[in-house]
Amino acid sequence: MIRCPECSAEIDVDEDEVEEGEILSCPECESELEVSQTHPVHLNLISDDLDEEEDEEEEEEETGENGDRVDKDDEEDEEADEE
Repeated sequence: MIRCPECSAEIDVDEDEVEEGEILSCPECESELEVSQTHPVHLNLISDDLDEEEDEEEEEEETGENGDRVDKDDEEDEEADEE
């Protein structure tokens, strides 16, 4: 028997039936958990905050200095013009 890292609820998982990298859901708090180790089973919380941060970083990379969206091809053309 293992416990959810978020709410400490018991999760019934057979270590012979799970694979490393598998995503499980806690029956109590519904957190998504990734199996990071199988013998013994160890779960890591998959945080929604991380997904939101990655989305924000991608948006920042896609915008220019003045905040306008910039096409990657346009950036390459501008760099070539500057040379």
